Amino acid sequence: MLNRNITEDMNGIQNKPRTHHKLDEVDRTLLGLLSQDCSQSYTQLGEKLHLSAPAVHERVKRMKRQGVILASVAKLDAVSLGRPLLCFIQVVTNSIARTRDIAAQTDLPDVEEIHTVTGDCGLLMKVRTRDMKSLEALLATIHSIDGVSGTRTQMVLSTLMERGPSAV
Repeated sequence: MLNRNITEDMNGIQNKPRTHHKLDEVDRTLLGLLSQDCSQSYTQLGEKLHLSAPAVHERVKRMKRQGVILASVAKLDAVSLGRPLLCFIQVVTNSIARTRDIAAQTDLPDVEEIHTVTGDCGLLMKVRTRDMKSLEALLATIHSIDGVSGTRTQMVLSTLMERGPSAV
């Protein structure tokens, strides 16, 4: 059940020290524009920023190199994809060491995010499932993992705001 990509990503996040990069006002405005719609051409972005397309391209390349821009992705509509049920699952684990092991073993397509958290549970998972039956099956799978002693699930009724980090 071990997913190598998740393990590598987690290890990279946990082991690499992150650096705060100095970004000027133009960088932050560019990041804001890209976070709204990353399909814009460098020419379109340049017009909005009063820069040439090559200048915008160089800024984007620099921020990718620095790790400020991690990826350019399409934001998918969960309902259109048949995954309308959004839940947050708190996973109670036996120990901190087991928490990391459990997170590394998760390769389930319904799981969007996994976070280690403080409090009375070790992990917080953001999941999207097709229906209640799929959620029940996912919970059964989570409970079958060695080191999981329980879960608490919150189902989302409606999403009022969802976004990534602000560039401002």
